[in-house]
Amino acid sequence: MQGELRQHYLTGLLAPRDRNKTLTGLAGSEPVIGAQHAAVQRLQYFLSQSTWDPDQVNRRRLELLVNDPATAPHARGVLAIDDSGDRKDGTATAHVGRQWLGRYGKTDNGIVTVTTVWADERVYYPLHAEPYTPASHFAKKQADPGFRTKLQIAADLIGKAQAAGVVCRAVVADSFYGDHDPLRGLLSRSGLGFVMALKPSRGTWQYGADAYTPKDAARLVPWGGPDDPGGWQPVVRRFRDGHTETWWATDARLGWWGPDGHTRLVIATTDPHTLPDKGTWYLATNLPRPGGPYDAPDAAHEAADLTEVVRLYGIRHWIEQSYKQVKDELGWADFQVRSAIAIRRHQTLVNCAFSFCWDTWFDPPSTDDVHTTAADPSGDDSAERGPIRRTISRIPQLA
Repeated sequence: MQGELRQHYLTGLLAPRDRNKTLTGLAGSEPVIGAQHAAVQRLQYFLSQSTWDPDQVNRRRLELLVNDPATAPHARGVLAIDDSGDRKDGTATAHVGRQWLGRYGKTDNGIVTVTTVWADERVYYPLHAEPYTPASHFAKKQADPGFRTKLQIAADLIGKAQAAGVVCRAVVADSFYGDHDPLRGLLSRSGLGFVMALKPSRGTWQYGADAYTPKDAARLVPWGGPDDPGGWQPVVRRFRDGHTETWWATDARLGWWGPDGHTRLVIATTDPHTLPDKGTWYLATNLPRPGGPYDAPDAAHEAADLTEVVRLYGIRHWIEQSYKQVKDELGWADFQVRSAIAIRRHQTLVNCAFSFCWDTWFDPPSTDDVHTTAADPSGDDSAERGPIRRTISRIPQLA
């Protein structure tokens, strides 16, 4: 019975998004009035009261991905940390609270889930996901032993990825995670490279007129224009649709960060003169500079020039919106359940559906099959992602 319900649920998630992928939608019943329909109740039981373990299902999913040559992680890819916020009304649902929802750019009632994703320029897929529970759910708030910050959750998920056999060139993340010294320190102690964004105004205490923010550090690097770039180097970014863009990058100095330090401050921008907010990255990395004091045969990490650092962070940049779009297509936020275990089961099945999309892309079914359009794992066909569209007809199953 559980196998049949799982198959039914996954098939519904993979179907075209003609309506919301709620329990009533997946069961083919009418919203609200169809909530008591037998098919809806079976799916409700499947998520809320059955005995299957979502962690076991996710381990099996990752085992298949890691051991498939088409999707196996390798040492040129990245492990991206991110979080996804979705609006949810009421207060009875697990993990719901008034909190910052980045995708909406405001504080609202909702659920935020911390996720890890493996990616290279060709393929990406979710690894682990764990909802963040706001302090308001705990008796002692942030002092409660059960409370965990998003940073603590992220650190735990990185450990799980390593245990699952996931390798990468670097861990990448936006400035919410990159601005925290303890997380970067943990990555270094774990033997992991990182390329993580910083807020341009991130403060570093300095004397007098010395640079004290990443943006200050960038302004101190000489720039006389493309014909006289001073301390900036051209970096060519190559996009999935084949077009290229020339950015400019530099190793800047900020406090004890610098080209020859344990941590480098790399700045990449479309215009070193104006440093546009939407076209400038301020990046901290522990990958050594080629020819620097930490570029040695026994170094923990292979050296990375400016082009390599920009490439690595660029992977995170292009998957960010694409990943969220595909999750939306698969019904990530459409669940109609309230318990923590039911939410985790739903998210696990969405990640399974996401992975089936890639499975079908690399091993398409016969053209004689009856086709059902599936979500495109590359997201939309904008410049940084490029068009990918396949169809699937096989019934999704976990071996």
